[in-house]
Amino acid sequence: MRHPQAVLAAALSLTAALAAVPATTATATAAPSPAGGPAAASAAASGYAAYAGSGENAKANKAFYEAVMRSVAEKRAADPGALAVTVVYSAANAPSFRTQIARSTQIWNSSVSNVKLQEGSNPDFRYYEGNDSRGSYASTDGHGRGYIFLDYRQNQIYNSTRVTAHETGHVLGLPDHYSGPCSELMSGGGPGPSCQNAQPNAQERSRVDYLWRNGLAAAKVS
Repeated sequence: MRHPQAVLAAALSLTAALAAVPATTATATAAPSPAGGPAAASAAASGYAAYAGSGENAKANKAFYEAVMRSVAEKRAADPGALAVTVVYSAANAPSFRTQIARSTQIWNSSVSNVKLQEGSNPDFRYYEGNDSRGSYASTDGHGRGYIFLDYRQNQIYNSTRVTAHETGHVLGLPDHYSGPCSELMSGGGPGPSCQNAQPNAQERSRVDYLWRNGLAAAKVS
């Protein structure tokens, strides 16, 4: 959930995302430009700019999607016979959100079969926490590494498990779709702070399974 104005820069900074992580876990105002995240539905309620769709946002979503698909292809090539690709994460840098991260992991692992999230060492991506006027977001370098930043204030306004599961959805290859209903996880902040749903719908679950079964080939025909 963040300002739509920050999106264009995101598409240009994906390859450098791994080298730069949020500046600090207390005030991450110098964090890299985000590549995905739900926008706030009401500026008056949240202090974040209301999402109003833009070509820049579409470009950033596409860039993020393509970066994740390159990661999928690399993992599939490394172990083509695996029933599910394992994506390892670290929650060490987001201790305040351990419960939400664990719940988000449980939600996704019970929703899809071709990719599994697992906490461990040498992670593919990390969770961070702090304050950022852009809200929460996800970023990747396109080579199996990246991070999710969870903003304190935003997680107080919106259902925190929904925010976490939404951002994790970007790591799994799903783009934002702010105009969707509350039943759609990737609609993010579009339905407003009253939305409590943290579960992906059937279409989102099917899409993630399809992508992680077919990797880059799926991206090319999408």
